Amino acid sequence: MSGLFSTRAWEKVWIYRDTFLLGLWNTVKTSFFAILLAIVLGIIFGLMATSGKKVLKAVSRVYIEVIQNTPILLQCCFLYYALAFSGHSIGIIAAGVIALGVYTGAYMAEVFRSGIEAIPKGQFEAAQSQGFKYVEKMYYIILPQTLKIILPPAVNQVVNLIKNTSCLYIIGGADLISLTYSFVTGENTGGSYAPGYIVSGLCFFIICFPLSKFASTWEEYLKKRDRKTNIAVKEA
Repeated sequence: MSGLFSTRAWEKVWIYRDTFLLGLWNTVKTSFFAILLAIVLGIIFGLMATSGKKVLKAVSRVYIEVIQNTPILLQCCFLYYALAFSGHSIGIIAAGVIALGVYTGAYMAEVFRSGIEAIPKGQFEAAQSQGFKYVEKMYYIILPQTLKIILPPAVNQVVNLIKNTSCLYIIGGADLISLTYSFVTGENTGGSYAPGYIVSGLCFFIICFPLSKFASTWEEYLKKRDRKTNIAVKEA
């Protein structure tokens, strides 16, 4: 029944399609809130890393190094089970959002840091000479210019975060991978391995591929806009 061309196996997938839709919804929901958390953390620690203040840079460095050099599975298990055994348990989805957000936030921080440092120092000096305060300088002058620089790696991190939702399986999550496994091993649905995992993979592809295409299209648009602007400035 587990064969790729088994009609019965594909019928099982269709009959229990709500299982895959629920898993997809939980994966999208977890990813959305984790991405928001990752972006916030990325901006905060990215700005700390480029602030020029030793204490802030040290705090940012410690966060990035600790998170990047420990497995996401370990972080997810520690967050969920440590809180559960301490009497402060949280839901699986909430644990996934926090674990994935904190993990990806460390990589986002490096993305923002590299984007900010890629801006010529003259831009910082010009903003300073115009009386911009630090937050205003970053918000109005520096961060908008980093957009085309950080876009490709930032989207790559978003795509990786979506795929990393599969880590919720280790804590009994209700994500797409977890529910797919429950489906292929269930008493009434077990055995449809190939169709089940193919459908699960297609669901991930449907989410991740458009994101990658959107990022590349947007990046190309920004580059074309910059080229047109440069040409217009030269002609003027």
